[in-house]
Amino acid sequence: MRTVVNLNRKWAFTKQATQAPESMPTNWDFVNIPHSWNAIDGQDGDNDYFRGTAYYVKSLNKMDLPEADEYYLELQGANSSADVYINGKHLAHHDGGYSTWRVNVTEALEGANLLVIAVDNAANDRVYPQMADFTFYGGIYRDVNLICVNATHFDLDYYGGPGIKITPEIEGDKAKVEVEVYLTNSKMGQTVRYTLFDREGKEIASCDSDDTKVELEIENVHLWQGRRDPYLYTAKAEILDDGEVLDCVTSRFGCRSFKIDPENGFILNGEEYPLRGVSRHQDRWGVGNALLPEHHEEDIGLIMEMGATTIRLAHYQHSQYFYDLCDEKGLVIWAEIPYISKHMPTGRENTISQMKELITQNYNHPSIVVWGLSNEIGIGGSDDDLLENHRILNDMCHEMDKTRLTTIAAVSMCKIDDPYLQIPDVVSYNHYFGWYGGETSMNGPWFDNFHKTHPNIPIGCSEYGCEALNWHTSTPMQGDYTEEYQAYYHEELIKQFFSRKYLWATHVWNMFDFGADARNEGGENGQNHKGLVTFDRKYKKDSFYAYKAWLSDEPFVHLCGKRYVDRVEEVTKVTVYSNLPEVELFANGVSIGKKTAEDHFFYFEVPNKGETVLTAVAGEFKDEGKIRKVETFNEDYRLVEKGAILNWFDIDAPEGYLSLNDKMCDVISTMKGKLLFMSLMGKFMGGKDGKMEAAGFEVGPEMMSMMGGFTVLRLFTLMGGMMDVKFTKEQLLDLNAKLNKIKRPKEKKK
Repeated sequence: MRTVVNLNRKWAFTKQATQAPESMPTNWDFVNIPHSWNAIDGQDGDNDYFRGTAYYVKSLNKMDLPEADEYYLELQGANSSADVYINGKHLAHHDGGYSTWRVNVTEALEGANLLVIAVDNAANDRVYPQMADFTFYGGIYRDVNLICVNATHFDLDYYGGPGIKITPEIEGDKAKVEVEVYLTNSKMGQTVRYTLFDREGKEIASCDSDDTKVELEIENVHLWQGRRDPYLYTAKAEILDDGEVLDCVTSRFGCRSFKIDPENGFILNGEEYPLRGVSRHQDRWGVGNALLPEHHEEDIGLIMEMGATTIRLAHYQHSQYFYDLCDEKGLVIWAEIPYISKHMPTGRENTISQMKELITQNYNHPSIVVWGLSNEIGIGGSDDDLLENHRILNDMCHEMDKTRLTTIAAVSMCKIDDPYLQIPDVVSYNHYFGWYGGETSMNGPWFDNFHKTHPNIPIGCSEYGCEALNWHTSTPMQGDYTEEYQAYYHEELIKQFFSRKYLWATHVWNMFDFGADARNEGGENGQNHKGLVTFDRKYKKDSFYAYKAWLSDEPFVHLCGKRYVDRVEEVTKVTVYSNLPEVELFANGVSIGKKTAEDHFFYFEVPNKGETVLTAVAGEFKDEGKIRKVETFNEDYRLVEKGAILNWFDIDAPEGYLSLNDKMCDVISTMKGKLLFMSLMGKFMGGKDGKMEAAGFEVGPEMMSMMGGFTVLRLFTLMGGMMDVKFTKEQLLDLNAKLNKIKRPKEKKK
């Protein structure tokens, strides 16, 4: 029988070595796995985290191992490429940092053994991802095991798979369950016993066969119904030789059917089941991606509390433990590979191998309904090589898995007639109107236009969001990084998206703040702060509760703005979120009034005098906070960029004239502003045939439209990072002086 030995404890580790050691190092650090060497420097900004090769070394005595015919080393995640050595002999190389892979080490094992794993997250042109808005943490960040098996065993070599493939098909009140197994070194006379169990562990179907594929039947099948009833069965396969069990594998599965309709969205088991949820990155503050089971459990708990029905597990294969939790909780999953941002002609084989691993290892999970081919890969347009790569992946997905659909996440700048949108079964778009330019009001109409233009293509929103830290204001504006603007943004997007049933899925970017070491913005460098929950999972931002009000059946009331205490205005706006029909607000025990709100967002005007204790009451639930009248704005609430060349409050902005704090759309609406802008763009942007380019991508009308919503200062700050152009304080102040000479356009009458 197979035995699994965990090897996580006590590895010698270094980033300083230049080659695999020949003996056990005595002066290296010792670490336990899971481990990442970028848990600190990958989260502090400036994009200077260590990317290179590091070594993990462990002694293994064969006498301490279970007796077996064959031994497989299993690595469940080593980012992003790795090599395995035993006793100085190189045994294997693997490219791809997010999947399970195994090495047969049987022949290499001696009495005493030196196991060395070299892991490399350095930049290259063949392994994805290489360009993306998140940190590529180096390390062995998931479990390392030694699997000890009989010579005859369920396959351990094929793309890290479990050796068992389960395909249920619903037929009325029954389910036909095809179970296929993959055997290594099978012999005449050996058979496989197939058994199905219900959730309570009761045997419901069984057969012995010398075939590697059988069909079993479940009477009165209990369907996997998403969050409403995520019922799971278990399949067990055993290799028998004259009654002796040589090897055994088990896998849970769910019986469900689904389709995605271009008019009615996602349909589960014949009923409309709106997919409204979040995207998730796996990393954490101070931990990187070296997560423990309790981290995954906390994440799934927060997502469940919010009421989400779906998760886009971006932008790579996640832990098997997390997929298991999604099965158990009934969350519908989009699983994808890190084919992201910029197509590499030399990376095709890696997209193929990573997709084969993703599907092979995750086929049995009922939570997964779509395989994601790529993310924002068409930002610069699609060429023949990119299109061919997508067709290969799409065809391969359908060949390997005839039960699921394929999808892509396109980006705003991708034209809706781009041919690569025609390749997958369904499409989603990443839009940030209202944050990266544009206005919040542009989101819904954009999707209406796509739906009208392509009525037969199911369309969803794979990313939308805006950043928020502990900054606050009573007059929130795009780009201010306040919790109040993020709440406003999500209120608007919820109303636009959740009222459009044709959207097959919507995924907030992101459930949690995450590491993005190239970012230096928002006042806390090294992170993307679009999360509804902070990086350390300690604080749920107000916008979290906006979604809970719409999606959760758990009654609650939430008073917004608890971190925004000091306020200068005489009367202040107070927002309350609840999924109950009526909310009453009290100020120092005195009722301000009762409100009803079909959109679950309750707004009150509250006199601001002295210190006021606010209590929001909905049914038997209440939430409390306070406000305090101050004469001058509390500067602790105002964003101060860490290491910024220039902050917005340092800018001269004479009344009636333009400045760096004005939006680009206002600047270029004046003739002088447009000429000034075009002159500057010509200096900093390249291009051919009179076309502007940034970071190698053409700046077309779609990008220009988005750029109009940025302030000039924010646009130039972001452009500096995007094009690796460093603007000096003097350059920006000189530009501001020129803008100060241009009259601001008059506001149009509404």
